[in-house]
Amino acid sequence: MTIHHRLPIEDALPELITALRTRGRAVLQAPPGAGKTTRVPLAMLEAEVCDGRILMLEPRRLAARAAAERMAETLGEPVGQTVGYRMRGATKTSKATRIEVVTEGILTRMLQSDPDLPGIGAVIFDEFHERSLNADFGLALCLEVTEALRDDLLLLAMSATLDAGPVARLMDAPMITSEGRSFAVETRWLDKPLAPKARKVDALVDLITRAEKDTRATGGAILAFLPGEGEIRRAASALEGRLPKTCDIRPLFGALPFAEQQAAIQPATQGRKVVLATSIAETSLTIQDVRVVVDMGLARRARFDPGSGMSRLVTDRVTRAEATQRQGRAGRVAEGICYRLWTKGEEGALMAFPPAEIEAADLTPLALELALWGALPDDLSFLTAPPAGTLAEAQALLHMLGALDGQGRITHHGKALAKLPLHPRLGHLLLNAGPTAAPLCALCGEMDPLRGAPPDLALRMELLKDPKTFAKRRPFQVNRQVVERIKAETKRLHRQAPEMHSDLSPAAMAALAYPDRIGQRRKGDVPRFVLSGGKGAVLEAADGLANAPFIVAIDTDGNPREARIRMAAQITLGEIRALFGDQIAEVDHCEWSKRDRRVVARKQERLGAITLEDQIWKDAPQDAIARAMLDGVRDLGLRFSPAAARLVSRVELVRAEGHDLPNFSTPALMETLEDWLLPMLDRQRSVEDWKRFDLLPALQAALGWDHAQLLDREAPGSFKTPLGRKIPIDYSGEVPAIEVRLQEMFGVTRHPRVGGEPLKVTLLSPAQRPIQITRDLPGFWSGSYEDVRKDMRAQYPKHPWPEDPTEADPTLRAKRRSTKS
Repeated sequence: MTIHHRLPIEDALPELITALRTRGRAVLQAPPGAGKTTRVPLAMLEAEVCDGRILMLEPRRLAARAAAERMAETLGEPVGQTVGYRMRGATKTSKATRIEVVTEGILTRMLQSDPDLPGIGAVIFDEFHERSLNADFGLALCLEVTEALRDDLLLLAMSATLDAGPVARLMDAPMITSEGRSFAVETRWLDKPLAPKARKVDALVDLITRAEKDTRATGGAILAFLPGEGEIRRAASALEGRLPKTCDIRPLFGALPFAEQQAAIQPATQGRKVVLATSIAETSLTIQDVRVVVDMGLARRARFDPGSGMSRLVTDRVTRAEATQRQGRAGRVAEGICYRLWTKGEEGALMAFPPAEIEAADLTPLALELALWGALPDDLSFLTAPPAGTLAEAQALLHMLGALDGQGRITHHGKALAKLPLHPRLGHLLLNAGPTAAPLCALCGEMDPLRGAPPDLALRMELLKDPKTFAKRRPFQVNRQVVERIKAETKRLHRQAPEMHSDLSPAAMAALAYPDRIGQRRKGDVPRFVLSGGKGAVLEAADGLANAPFIVAIDTDGNPREARIRMAAQITLGEIRALFGDQIAEVDHCEWSKRDRRVVARKQERLGAITLEDQIWKDAPQDAIARAMLDGVRDLGLRFSPAAARLVSRVELVRAEGHDLPNFSTPALMETLEDWLLPMLDRQRSVEDWKRFDLLPALQAALGWDHAQLLDREAPGSFKTPLGRKIPIDYSGEVPAIEVRLQEMFGVTRHPRVGGEPLKVTLLSPAQRPIQITRDLPGFWSGSYEDVRKDMRAQYPKHPWPEDPTEADPTLRAKRRSTKS
């Protein structure tokens, strides 16, 4: 085996081989360009560290194929001999293959089919720093396999960043570092930030033009980083005519034909090469002779898109780690320059590292794979645990799709979904509707091909059926690149679909993929919809679907409060019943309506959160009404009659003195409504009923006879006057108090007391107005009574005002006419 030139990784290989032989696993960190991707698998093969094939995972198809091509070239062989590759839709291997480069999803399928990985001696996770969901899951599965089935399986994770320590700890593996080899790179930032509305692609084109002019004397290739294919094509078009004719503009992205990818990677035979690349050129590929990097500062990441209900690639700012890796591409062969489309001051706001995909992506595919593996997330060694809430939502969707049973176990249908290289939503659609669903599946997996068009799905299906005729008849802007991708994916899905005939409408097919997005129009002028999954969505009032009773919301803007619908189709009630008859539940529904301020009892047919049929539940049982009314009480609050309020005050007073009585504070009573109030409710069902309801009997029942006796001893509810009348004692103030007619207290020579404390007595005039407040009645009789008597005799001459009230008889009557005072 001949190695053409010595790579920086060579110095680390002896230590790496020793670690794999002695420990069976290792973590290798080496900067981009050190040669780890193309040299490490060959070194392992040379050293014969394992008997079986060496499997190397790459996060991207382009990187996988390029790595295999480069290793095969090193060996002087065509791809498919000692070194081969395997990815979706393309395989080049043979019986002689010892190193197989695969995309990450291939490993998952291999493990799910044969967990002991027969014939495989080692698994290498390349570019593990990218933290793709498939790589995280694949490593977790492999770690379990080495523990339970294959202690001889070698595991190696290779990372291009300095954050490899956590991986080494997870794997319990030694960490080997290769310093690499690089030259100094000068960084040049913008002088001032771009205007908020500036077109970044145009700004990048200006920067590339400037960089080419500034570095014309130094030569070397220019590598520009852009987020995606669309930006690359716009930049390439804008650069035509602005660069010297000797400059060869080369795009580089995953969907590009392989020959064009190779042309971008290989050195220019003449003139100067300008490569417009996605983040694939950060670490996965080495583009030779790069002396200048121009960085737009953006990257595409897979994130869960609430609007589509699946993961989508979103455009985000690069992290500092990514910017550093991009900058380093200019210093592989000589000193270089890196131009950044942001200011030095803006750099401080960049995140340190990109988030792991498992933290931000849709976890429905992962939940399906976990169920197929028969494990819970806690059973596996994840570097980052999947978020519990996101995973629970994913499992709920899989249950709705019929992929999981009631116990969370995978079903036969779920196993069939796991075999398809599709999101479970789209796989469910394809398996249930067959080849006719292929265009819709492809459409749902792509961005909207129409710009500025109404949300109606029918327009998109019309476009896909005949793009040329559509463009002539319709005024909407068509993204032709997206249409071409949809058409290519449609052909592939036709081959994947089961042979069956389906006459389902596009709306019905969409409902199969989005059973949680079936929307029912709410009442009102604004076209608002409640979705079967429980969320809300809204259309523009002028939209053609605004008055549809039922729709399927295929895409929204993802607003969690009320999402704006971007793509939808009208569906009939008959279609909903035909598709989801087994999921439609008959619900006897009794609840408190805050809007109506009363208990509402209905018999309903429901699909999730939407109501297909609704009628009054005339014979709703009393228990259901009472329990619904409890929610009304929670909404309206407790309403105490004066007697009930006095009882609560007495109980709280005696409790405060240390006696064991029930807690009658308002918060405690609200928390225990079911215990003391529910048994006393008797068909109360409205706010008017609640206003008339007296809480006193319920509170007395909650108090109980023994506690009532204690309460009467310590804080009696009333004071008995000399005439035998019972006057309620008010315990709501600082001291217990009563109000009583002055004449009714004649003859009382000892001040009334409660619990050893004198009552506060408010003495009233015959007109029930306060004339004296005292806590010392004998003192009042012998003191200020005389002044009160003088004033009151003039105002109330018909009532007795004796000189000595302690000797007079209590009375509520007026004097007889013949009686002299």
